[in-house]
Amino acid sequence: MNTKPFTSGLSENAVTITRVADRQWHALDDDLVVGRGHAQHRPDGRLFVSIDTWHDAPFDRLAEAMLAELPAPLCTVVDEADVELTARWQRAGFTIRRREWEYEVPTDPRVTGLGAVLPPAGVTIVPAGEADERLLRAVDRAIRDEVEAGVGWQSMPAEVVPRTEGDTIVDPSMYAVAAAPDRYLGLIRVVRVKRPRIGLVAVRAGEQRRGIARALLAHALGTLHRSGCAAAWTEVDESNRAASALFESIGARPMNSNLELVR
Repeated sequence: MNTKPFTSGLSENAVTITRVADRQWHALDDDLVVGRGHAQHRPDGRLFVSIDTWHDAPFDRLAEAMLAELPAPLCTVVDEADVELTARWQRAGFTIRRREWEYEVPTDPRVTGLGAVLPPAGVTIVPAGEADERLLRAVDRAIRDEVEAGVGWQSMPAEVVPRTEGDTIVDPSMYAVAAAPDRYLGLIRVVRVKRPRIGLVAVRAGEQRRGIARALLAHALGTLHRSGCAAAWTEVDESNRAASALFESIGARPMNSNLELVR
């Protein structure tokens, strides 16, 4: 455990920054925890940091201690409406890398206009929980390789669902797929934790612009609607105009935005 004393201004006592576990720090003021810092690798390999405190002084000192021990580059995500927190990270040397919009997506086909949407000829939609795991992993890897060779996977929404190291499929039962007779052409992942979230919808590069993504959305949103969910959520990078256009065309509304900062 590493301990570094600082003068906080919170009281007459010194604030100490203590590493309490691997990649976890506490700011203590007279044995009272006044701040917490945490670092975690996301599934895409990036190291994200977070600091939870109400006060500027513990934040600055937690940031100083964490940055001294953690390897660069470091990332963090903040609600763009939280101007104060954004300023704190910028004071610690972080800069804004990208903006991610959070959309509320209706599920009612009378609103989305997806009720009559079908996949293109020769393509079928395999419901979540019924996909062949070998073919699912093959299409996931192919799509990830295509994205990495183009804009790079770091342009995709930050993935936060825990998974086994080296495994990009979180839970095969979460994925519905678009299937050709010999392989899968696209996939959609819906995570149902607190509220339904569309974590990923993607199609192989050579199969795009055929309506496959729209058919996957029609299937997933229709399934949610029949189960009683009025809306789902998703995140879209501001630079991904095609994805924004797709979701807005079915009535999705941007509700707020997050900033990804990097140091």
